[in-house]
Amino acid sequence: MGEVPHDRWGDAEAYERYVGRWSRLVARDFLGWLQVPQGRAWVDIGCGTGALSSRVLAACAPALVVGIDRSGGFVGAARERIGDGRARFEIGDATALPLDPATFDAAVSGLVMNFVPDHVAMLREMVRVTKAGGTVAAYVWDYAEGMAMMRVFWDVAMAVRPQDAHLDESHRFPLCQPEALAGLWQAQGLKAVQVRAIDIPTVFRDFEDYWAPFLGGQGAAPTYLAGVEDPVREQIRAHLQARLAPDPAGPIALSARAWAVRGTVTV
Repeated sequence: MGEVPHDRWGDAEAYERYVGRWSRLVARDFLGWLQVPQGRAWVDIGCGTGALSSRVLAACAPALVVGIDRSGGFVGAARERIGDGRARFEIGDATALPLDPATFDAAVSGLVMNFVPDHVAMLREMVRVTKAGGTVAAYVWDYAEGMAMMRVFWDVAMAVRPQDAHLDESHRFPLCQPEALAGLWQAQGLKAVQVRAIDIPTVFRDFEDYWAPFLGGQGAAPTYLAGVEDPVREQIRAHLQARLAPDPAGPIALSARAWAVRGTVTV
């Protein structure tokens, strides 16, 4: 079994093209499900380029939104894109938040928890900075089955290089299942824990719109693709095109599923 590559994060534009645009669609349904009252203070852990934070500002009438991310490139992009006086973005570690205890009414995270090696420590920090009675919630992609753009990629890549099966995100990130998420939340003493699926359409204009974001080097699959030899990369591309787009100029309609989890901090 080879070494698992260190996933790359920090290029805001490449991230937006790859999954940021789809995260924004999930965030809409996720926040509607949480039903946090207006005028509350929010913290977005692993805020990335601000997909979830921007939706909180647009839909939830918050008093404050603080975004935390370890990538300076992402934090800089969020600051530039979100010119709202209610929001601020800071560089920080999800497992050691630079925030005071019991400060926020809602602590949320989108598409990040799988990539934090110690997700127990991350959740513990989310609970620590949330007020009693507040909401702690997150969503992650269903890498095993429901996130079709990535599932198809890994199925093809592993058919080309079966020796790399351990790098498939469905194997690397077992937290992408509802039972695992619920168990993690319950183990931290959160109450009224619920998990639900959020399904969104992911429609690509053509094969290039699907394929090009995988060349951007942001995330697990693009990091993997950047590390293989050119002939292997070309094999993967050719097999994907044959499977998804016999007509390379036609649209590709897929769907994506995220698992969302929420719980309440004990009063």
